[in-house]
Amino acid sequence: MQRRNSRLLIGAGLTVVGALTLSACGSGSGFSSDSATTGGELTSDSSQGLSVLIGSSGDAETAAVNAAVAAWAKTSGTNAEVSVASDLNQQLAQGFAAQKPADVFYLSTDALAGYASNGSLLAYGDNLANKDDFYPSLVSAFTYDGEFYCAPKDFSTLQLLINTDLWAQAGLTDADIPTTWNELATVSATLTTDSQVGLALGSEYARLGAFMAQAGGSLMNEDSTEATANSPENVAGLEYAQTLLNDGVMSYASEIGAGWGGEAFGKQLSAMTIEGNWITGAMTNDFPDVNYTVAELPAGPEGKGTLQFTNCWGIAADSPNQTAALNLVEQLTSKDAQLTFSEEFGPMPSIMSAAAEWKSANPTLIPFLDGADYAQGVPIVQGAADVVSDLNAQLESLKTGNAQAILDSTQKNLQALLK
Repeated sequence: MQRRNSRLLIGAGLTVVGALTLSACGSGSGFSSDSATTGGELTSDSSQGLSVLIGSSGDAETAAVNAAVAAWAKTSGTNAEVSVASDLNQQLAQGFAAQKPADVFYLSTDALAGYASNGSLLAYGDNLANKDDFYPSLVSAFTYDGEFYCAPKDFSTLQLLINTDLWAQAGLTDADIPTTWNELATVSATLTTDSQVGLALGSEYARLGAFMAQAGGSLMNEDSTEATANSPENVAGLEYAQTLLNDGVMSYASEIGAGWGGEAFGKQLSAMTIEGNWITGAMTNDFPDVNYTVAELPAGPEGKGTLQFTNCWGIAADSPNQTAALNLVEQLTSKDAQLTFSEEFGPMPSIMSAAAEWKSANPTLIPFLDGADYAQGVPIVQGAADVVSDLNAQLESLKTGNAQAILDSTQKNLQALLK
């Protein structure tokens, strides 16, 4: 997943209100409730070609997906056409509302519940030949109401990026790379000067939530059936971030003249940032002279913690050729395909069997993939995106705010969704 896709998922907006509203109009018609899940027989109209709808990060991703789909079409004998959406959420929702959805499409975690709950999606996860190869945390991200709906196509995690030149200028060595909260606070102070702050990051949950995870917290329990936003662990995570902000050793990117953490880091307004592996493209293209290394985020009171971001390959319940769609998805999530995608436009493979080869090809980025073992995703209950958007607005004033009050508000909003 590249930077543009990731910021779609995790920026201050973090909402697919239009998509979820329109998707409520979609009926998933043409199939019984069983046929829209793994309990029914897949449709197999071989006369029908497949339409594939994606949201692309750029020419490299578009070309790679087009090539992979074309190769599958040639081998399978089934026509398949890729369309690149200018607004994926809107076009996907419009397709469902018109009962003419794409057969196969990119689907985000925060859109899953809305489409799954009204029968628009085929829950095909358990039909995948490679279902046991996906990272368990990614399977959980696309499991709704006990059903594994769709194959994760790739993923990203947050980790710590360090400017190695500024690090050395401050007299720090590899032995000083922080592994605990106390050590992170110490090196952030050491790296803070009149011209730079030690650590900069975005003001949203999709960055600050990493501290909550390291404290042992999460917005909801693992299957998104219980709100846990105002737990003591989450409060501790935000209060730790609040301390760094008030001590002047950490800043929001917007406070120091940058649009996001990667820009603050690239312009050397900060010596460290917390970002995902999509930052590598920005560093190569926009800041090629900045030398940096990647380290795992320091452990908090409850150990290591980070957030993950992912999309899956959705299949429409209304697709007349679900069998071919499933076969295409299996090809697109195969090891060879995912390693090719990684080489072409940078995402991390969603399957464990590709890990060793990916690490060999990307030795400096290994911490991002190691995060798969302990990463947590965003809640998948319908409407959670709106709640997170409200949380983001409150987190902008965390420096002078009350962490408990902020999370109490989020808790109330999440509980309302569950009712």
